[in-house]
Amino acid sequence: MTKPDFVYVTYIATTPEKVWQALVDTEVTRQYWGGLNTGCAANVNVSDWKPGSSWEHRSADDAGAVKIVGKVVEIDPPRRLVVTWGRPKDVEDESKHSRVAYEIEPHGDGLVRLTVTHAGLENDPEMFAGISGGWPQVLSNLKTLLETGRVLPHSSSAA
Repeated sequence: MTKPDFVYVTYIATTPEKVWQALVDTEVTRQYWGGLNTGCAANVNVSDWKPGSSWEHRSADDAGAVKIVGKVVEIDPPRRLVVTWGRPKDVEDESKHSRVAYEIEPHGDGLVRLTVTHAGLENDPEMFAGISGGWPQVLSNLKTLLETGRVLPHSSSAA
C-alpha cells in the first residue's frame, strides 16, 4: 500500500522571510487560519519554534481549545520547517502523529515557491480527508494575505 501523502505547492509574490514569518508568528496565523473575513473562528499556531519544542494549533478565542498538537522536528529559517501533527488525545502517542514539512524557496524575481507536504497519513483516512480540504483553503488564504494584505472572503466551505 502506498503512503497517502498530501502535497500542495503554491507560488506567492513575496519574500521567503515574509512566508516564514507568516508560518511562525501567532498574530499572522490568526489571520489566515480562520477569523477575519472567513467567518470561522480564528486559530493560532503557538510554539517557541525550537527543535524538540511542542507546538499547538488552537482556537484564538478566550477558551483557547487545542485542536492539533505536535513537536518541532526541524527548523531552518527561512527555508524549512517540519512539525509533527496529531490530535490532542494522542499527544503522548507519537506513532499516531503525521508530519508536515514546509519548504520555502525563492523562485525568480519576487516569487516564493511554498511546498507543504503532509505525510504519514496512511493509518488515518479521517485526518487525510480533513487536511485534503483544509490545506488548500488555509494556503490560499495565506497567499492572498501576503499578496494583498487581506484574506479571502468567507465561503460556506471554509473551516
